[in-house]
Amino acid sequence: MEALYHQSNKHVHEVQSHMGRLETADKQSVHLVENEIQARIDQIFSNLERLEILCSKEPPSKRQNAKLRVDQLKYDVQHLQTALRNFQHRRYAREQQDKEREELLTRNYTTNGAKKKILDVANMLGLSNTVMRLIEKRAFQDKAIMIGGMIFTCVVMILVFKYLT
Repeated sequence: MEALYHQSNKHVHEVQSHMGRLETADKQSVHLVENEIQARIDQIFSNLERLEILCSKEPPSKRQNAKLRVDQLKYDVQHLQTALRNFQHRRYAREQQDKEREELLTRNYTTNGAKKKILDVANMLGLSNTVMRLIEKRAFQDKAIMIGGMIFTCVVMILVFKYLT
């Protein structure tokens, strides 16, 4: 049991050192390091299962201490597994962001796209080009009336402020 415990503990320390290497690995080798770490973690879990069986076969005087050591080792391995999953999740999110950024950079933007879409939708609804031009003319007139009203309101406010205060 002692040899298996020390071997598993050694594997835990190796995985911890590989986790440090994982942060500095380049994009091509990161998958290899992740697979190597996962393989070691799986081996440690299988060793822990054997250790739990061996722990129950220990004499009663040593059983409690052996179980405590195995539980501590299991706790450490679970933390390593969680750290690996967190790293994989961050890497996946970073790759998705890079992919989305590249997609946005390669997208072509046009200024008349919205107007063209509106015309297409209007044509599908059966509106003629004449009706569309009338709507656009009315929109321009409404905009001019709004701006004129805003200017008139500002002038009235300035005059009221100037002469009444």
